[in-house]
Amino acid sequence: MKKLRFRDTEVAGIALVSSLVGYFIDDWIGGAAIVVLWLGFKLLVTGDRIPVLFLAFLFQWTQVTIGLFYAGLTGRDIPTIYRSDYRPMVLIGLGCVLAIAVGVRAGVSLVRRRWQEMDIQERPDDVLSWPMLLCAYGVAVVFEGAIVQLSADYPSLRQIFLTITIARMGMLFLIFRRLCHPVFRWAPFMTLLGMEVALGFTGFFAGFREPLVLGVMALLEIFDHRRMSHAVSLVGLLVVMIGASVMWMGVRATYRRDFSEIDAFSTSQSARMDRISSLGSAFFQSDRGEMLSTLDSLIDRMWVVYYPALAVARVPSVLPHTNGAIVGAAVTHVVTPRALFPDKPELPSDSEMVRKYSGVWVAGRAEGTSIAFGYAAESYLDFGIPIMFVPPAVFGLLMGLAYAFFVSIIGHRELAVATVTVIFWLALYLFERSTANMLGYAMSLIIYLGVPAVLVDKLLTMKSASARRQTASPYLTQPIPEAPHASDGLP
Repeated sequence: MKKLRFRDTEVAGIALVSSLVGYFIDDWIGGAAIVVLWLGFKLLVTGDRIPVLFLAFLFQWTQVTIGLFYAGLTGRDIPTIYRSDYRPMVLIGLGCVLAIAVGVRAGVSLVRRRWQEMDIQERPDDVLSWPMLLCAYGVAVVFEGAIVQLSADYPSLRQIFLTITIARMGMLFLIFRRLCHPVFRWAPFMTLLGMEVALGFTGFFAGFREPLVLGVMALLEIFDHRRMSHAVSLVGLLVVMIGASVMWMGVRATYRRDFSEIDAFSTSQSARMDRISSLGSAFFQSDRGEMLSTLDSLIDRMWVVYYPALAVARVPSVLPHTNGAIVGAAVTHVVTPRALFPDKPELPSDSEMVRKYSGVWVAGRAEGTSIAFGYAAESYLDFGIPIMFVPPAVFGLLMGLAYAFFVSIIGHRELAVATVTVIFWLALYLFERSTANMLGYAMSLIIYLGVPAVLVDKLLTMKSASARRQTASPYLTQPIPEAPHASDGLP
């Protein structure tokens, strides 16, 4: 693992860039955000060419800062700017994402100092043959709906069933990765990505996002800026991601309304595909003002600091800190899994916390939704500054230990990369996830995806070792001839 090094020229360059950014957007917090981004890069690029840790950090960083940069660079106002005192919450958010990064780095360092491992880049690849991988991926696609239905029929096993469906993402990533190694085959890569993005648009939520993220991570593992195909493909993926996100923001209200108003809509994938195609075509033909208004809404939706900012303004001046009650309840909930405690009560809706601490009424469980509050706001409500940064750092430490453990113990690089990419992207990328959901989701992914991956790796290693022994020593399977006797006529 690479040691942290801060060269004088690098520090001076970052100081200059952050100063310029703060000047151009007319807010010093923008400059501080650039410094946090640089520190996150230094902490989370661990030398194994697996980009998931930094990309998860980058997404959280974006959720904390995107509105700040958007308003500063474009001059356009968005609701969070004029309806809240957002600046303290942005600083708190930057502190929390940096605390997680520091914890992850510490956890990775602790494991790798004690575990003398071979270079992960030199490990055997190709866990499954192409036919087996494609067959497994097809089966996962076909049965995904049935597994989701089982999760609804058996709520005590819901988390297990939902985590199993995530295995499909791992298979998709493996296919993307193989299309990048050893030669980047852009045509099948883009074809598969296009099919997955189109399929993602037929769901109730923004299911197109995950294939794009997995494609970016597969490409970044082998990215070479000197190759035009790599650069063009990466830029293309980012452009598609932005365009798809803006379009989804513009059409999702109408599209989701069809789910509740048209009986056959939710059961017919072709009907959903036709509908999203027509809505998307109409959206891109709208005027510039409507598109900019939709972009404003998307930025404000991604910038998840509004409700936490209202809470920070009310605690402790109006309401007292909770002295660890929220984090304590989250830990208790996680260590009592529903599979063993079927009578465990449901977690309270995040919307209830928003109503109480932000002082505004928002839709909740009765309306079939939940308004995100986030682990950072909960940690602030519990402890205030500076103790509030300890829980995110501890969570980061545990995730760093788990990441280094899986990278170290899984002997096949392909399986190791796929396992940690899926687990740690889904566990770490959301800033607005509550503490209980963050802990529970991470634990479920580690247990139901990580542990089986380790077992599969050990079985493959044993099988491979047995095959090598038989190949190297075929005579061991032959009977040993008897010693000659004197009657054989030998001297």
